[in-house]
Amino acid sequence: MTLATEDFIELSEDKVLALSGPAQRYLALIEGAYHVLIETPGGGFQVTGKVRDRQRAHVILNALSELYDEGVEISEVDVRTLIQNPTGKSPVWADHHGQSHVIVMGRKGAIAPKTEGQAKYYQQLLRNDLTFGLGPAGSGKTFMAVAHGTSLLLKGAVDRLVITRPAVEAGEKLGFLPGDLNEKVDPYLMPIWQALDDILGAEGLRRRRERNEIEVAPLAYMRGRTLSNAYVIVDEAQNTTKQQMKMVLTRLGEGSKMVVTGDPSQVDLPRTSDSGLVHAVGLLNDVKGVGVSRLTAEDVVRHELVARIVRAYDSEKHD
Repeated sequence: MTLATEDFIELSEDKVLALSGPAQRYLALIEGAYHVLIETPGGGFQVTGKVRDRQRAHVILNALSELYDEGVEISEVDVRTLIQNPTGKSPVWADHHGQSHVIVMGRKGAIAPKTEGQAKYYQQLLRNDLTFGLGPAGSGKTFMAVAHGTSLLLKGAVDRLVITRPAVEAGEKLGFLPGDLNEKVDPYLMPIWQALDDILGAEGLRRRRERNEIEVAPLAYMRGRTLSNAYVIVDEAQNTTKQQMKMVLTRLGEGSKMVVTGDPSQVDLPRTSDSGLVHAVGLLNDVKGVGVSRLTAEDVVRHELVARIVRAYDSEKHD
């Protein structure tokens, strides 16, 4: 649906709420960017301002409306990204060679790339059996890997998700932590469980875990296994050693895909040079079937302040 360019834009109540955002936050962003006033008198938006400014605001509302019509849950990131890169249609990352940009339908709507960097990452996930997703906190590297893996599981393209992660940052051995295997490992995997809950819901996640379609596997427990028809996520991989990385990469069996995610700037090992992620990316960058995607502060989809913090730390490293 394309919105009209008149001052009053007629829309359903649900769409008005979705495009307005929490406490009309999204409208405030558009108003601040284009010096217009956007009101919701009932049944749509009333846009007031200079002709040129109104037209630019309408372009953003048009693009958000198209995303909403496709089922995407509108977020502040969508609004900010469109303001920074305005177009007359849905965002540039919303079209992958004529295919839908939706990765999977979550509980709250369609899950899709939010930035151009994320879209390129998603293309790497589609094309390669092994993908390295590098980037700062909040850039979506783990969430998108989980979304893609879940979509393959729901379609029957893989039999299970296998999720593994080193537990280096706690400074403790798993054997000294209380509880069974899941209870020991779950705290380290909280971001992944949250992502799976967003997509499958608590009940759907519980059922698939009981059927072993979603498996938790500490990195140390991966040794000696061959993973066939599986989608494997190696999270926080900057904290793997070179030996651990070689071990987990060679677990891939027939019909499997693997995504290795991490932030090379957040290594918790005694020496950064010991990181298996940094070593593997340098070694395998040009190997056929291996993709490397580097996300940046521009792809951070948390609070806008997080992107500024990442940029500040990056600039300090280059001083």
